[in-house]
Amino acid sequence: MKKKIAVIGGGIVGATASYYLAKAGHSVSVFDSGKGQATAASAGIICPWLSRRRNKKWYRLVSEGAAFYDKLLADLASDGLKTDAYARCGALILGQSVDYLQEVHDRALERREQAPLIGNVAILKGTELKKIFPPLSNVEQALYVGGGARVDGRELTKTLLQATTQYGGTILKETVSLTKDNDGTLSILTPDGPPQRFDAVILAAGAWLPQLLQPLGYTVDVRGQKGQLVVLHQNEDSDPQNYPVIMPQGEIDLLPFGKGKTVIGASHENDKGYDLQPDPSVTDPMLEQALTWLPNLKEAATMAIRVGTRAYTSDFSPFFGSVPGLQNCFAASGLGSSGLTSGPLIGYLLAELAQGKESSLPIEDYPVAAYVKSTGR
Repeated sequence: MKKKIAVIGGGIVGATASYYLAKAGHSVSVFDSGKGQATAASAGIICPWLSRRRNKKWYRLVSEGAAFYDKLLADLASDGLKTDAYARCGALILGQSVDYLQEVHDRALERREQAPLIGNVAILKGTELKKIFPPLSNVEQALYVGGGARVDGRELTKTLLQATTQYGGTILKETVSLTKDNDGTLSILTPDGPPQRFDAVILAAGAWLPQLLQPLGYTVDVRGQKGQLVVLHQNEDSDPQNYPVIMPQGEIDLLPFGKGKTVIGASHENDKGYDLQPDPSVTDPMLEQALTWLPNLKEAATMAIRVGTRAYTSDFSPFFGSVPGLQNCFAASGLGSSGLTSGPLIGYLLAELAQGKESSLPIEDYPVAAYVKSTGR
């Protein structure tokens, strides 16, 4: 049965959910203000298998999220929407010690038994390293992981929303609020016009979920974290599309996207939360650090500084599923810096839930009720 479904938030979670709902024949309206979206300011490395985190539920989510890209891209291609926003280009992990690289190497081999997507794993030195990434400097050895990938979240989201409209969906650049009846039925309020009711509502507003639900009498365990990245452009001939992404120890990553584009970032600024102003005191040191490894970027022009707000819970765990006390309302948040890895899969699963289907992942492992609580108002 065709449903009328609203999706609040047009980042990677909301855009993926909207695409699959519209593809399934539902009437989809996407509401997105375009403000502070984490997706647009995320570096975009997809290589979750090397994490030291011991949270098995989180690891399962990001590991399956990395694998989900194959389905997502195949589905888009079947709709005539091929995109070069994603590439499985491999990843180079830089470490300050041999012991560190060996530790990560051994972890990757162990996890490859359950995640064959990890691909080839090897510590490269000297000419081997120069062959795979000639411009790389001041690095004696690095761990290569063949299954590492990179994605331009902003471009992929654009493609997903384009696909949504291709299937009859509507994209509305509006800031909305929510109101509910006594039975928990939601209505969406826009700046102009009467309240609108839908058969289901998906809240994919990331760090802005607390602001959406607070007027309905909820507290939400989500905080904002500022992230900034630098987009550089140089001579296209000097930047082949198949360079691997670079993951140094520390905060920043470097992503050569081909066609002369390189992304450096992103910062993790807990004290700046929802501030969306570019800050050279943060981005300039990031660029300086990048030049130690890629001095050829010195002549590159800065195309853009992107700023967004990530969503984190107090225990750094993501959640998704039904919102307690609200009829046919589903939400996701708390994805943090792995949002582009797990976001498409979560969006797909929310679309399944909104259609009354079961999630392929146990949603009790990512409970909304642990982070979204009614104050009884």
